[in-house]
Amino acid sequence: MPVTINGTTGETTPATVYSGSSSGSIIVQAPAVAGTNTLTLPASTGTVATTANITPTAVSDQANTSTGYLMIPTGTTAQRPGSPNDGFIRMNTTTGEPEWYSSANASWVSFRGFAYSATYLVVAGGGGGGTNNGGGGGAGGYLTGSSTVIKGTTYTVTVGGGGSAGSSGSSGGNGSNSVFSSITATGGGGGAGQLTANGAPVGNNGGSGGGGSGGESSYTGSNGGSGTAGQGNNGGGPGLISSSPVSRAGGGGGGASAAGAAPTNAQTSGAGGAGTASSITGSSVTYAGGGGGGAQNDGGSASGGAGGAGGGGQGALVSNAGGSVTASTAGTANRGGGGGAGARSANSSASAGGSGVVILSVPTSAYSGTTTGSPTVTTSGSNTILTFNSSGTYTA
Repeated sequence: MPVTINGTTGETTPATVYSGSSSGSIIVQAPAVAGTNTLTLPASTGTVATTANITPTAVSDQANTSTGYLMIPTGTTAQRPGSPNDGFIRMNTTTGEPEWYSSANASWVSFRGFAYSATYLVVAGGGGGGTNNGGGGGAGGYLTGSSTVIKGTTYTVTVGGGGSAGSSGSSGGNGSNSVFSSITATGGGGGAGQLTANGAPVGNNGGSGGGGSGGESSYTGSNGGSGTAGQGNNGGGPGLISSSPVSRAGGGGGGASAAGAAPTNAQTSGAGGAGTASSITGSSVTYAGGGGGGAQNDGGSASGGAGGAGGGGQGALVSNAGGSVTASTAGTANRGGGGGAGARSANSSASAGGSGVVILSVPTSAYSGTTTGSPTVTTSGSNTILTFNSSGTYTA
C-alpha cells in the first residue's frame, strides 16, 4: 500500500512502524486491490491531527446511542457569532442558559423563552338545591395555583354550568366541571331531596358535597355528601324532623373553605359553607359558597338556610303552615355557588347552582392576545387577566 511521509512515497510491508520526534504528515492512499488496511495511532506524547472531507450530510440523521453528552459551542454573550443563521445553538455562559438564534425575532432566544408561568383560578359549577326541606347545593370545586404554558400552544378552557334545581321531591343536580388545560375542578354536589327511606337519599358528592335532607316526617333525616379533597368540603347533615309541631330542616351545602352546617333544630336549617377569597384579578372576590338548606315550621317561624359567602343561594323557609314564605335563591353566576334548597309548600321550590369561572393571570410581556370565547381582559400591575365566564381557549 503506498504511503507518503513528508513528501516521500513508498510501499509498506504488511506491518510497518513509522515513528519520529518531530511533526510531519502521513498520507495513506487507497490500495489498487480491494482489501482491509489498518492505520494505528497509539496514544503518546503530542497531538495527532487528521483531515478528511467530512460533510454535513455525512454526520446528519445518524443515531447516537451514547448515554454521555453532546457538547455544544460555549461562550459569552460577547462571543456570539457575528452573522448567525436560524438554528444556531450555543451555551451562553453570561446568562447561564442555552440559546438558539431566531431570524423571525432577529435575536438570540433562550430555550427558557419557550415557556412562561400562568396563575389560574378554576371554579366549577355549583350543585342545585334539593326539594321538600332538602339540602343546599354544594359549591363547585375550587382550585388555584400556577402552571407552565408553552408559547404557541392552545389551551382549552371549559366553564362548568350550575346544577339543576330539584323538583317534585328530587335531589338537585350536580354542577359541571370546569377545566383549564389538565386542571379540572369538580362540579358541586346536588342537595338531597325528599326522603324515600331512613337516611336516604343523602346529599350528592362533588367539589363540595350537597346538604342532607329533612324532607319527610316518616323517615329520619339524611347526611350531606362528601367534598373532593383539595377542592371543597362536605355538606351538612343529618337533616332534622319533628312531629310536634310539624317541622323539618335540611343541611347546608359545603363550601370551598368550610363544610355546610347541620340544622340547629327541626325549625332552623343549616347554612351553606363559606367560600374562599381570591385576589387573582387584583381585587379580593369570594367564590364557591354552599347553598342553604330548606326549612318548614307549621307551628311558628322557620329560620336559617343562609347561603355561604361566595355566591351560595338562600334556602327556602316556610313559616306558620305556609303563612310566610321566604323563597330560595340560585347560586351566583360565575362564582360556583350552590343553589338554595326548597321547603315543602307552594312558592318554596329549590334553586339551581351558579355557573363556574376560569381566570388566568399571565405576564403582560408574554401575553399573546390570542383567545376564543370572549374572555374579559383586564390588567393588574404587570399582569394581564383573562376572565372566562364561558368556555373558550387561550393560545400562549
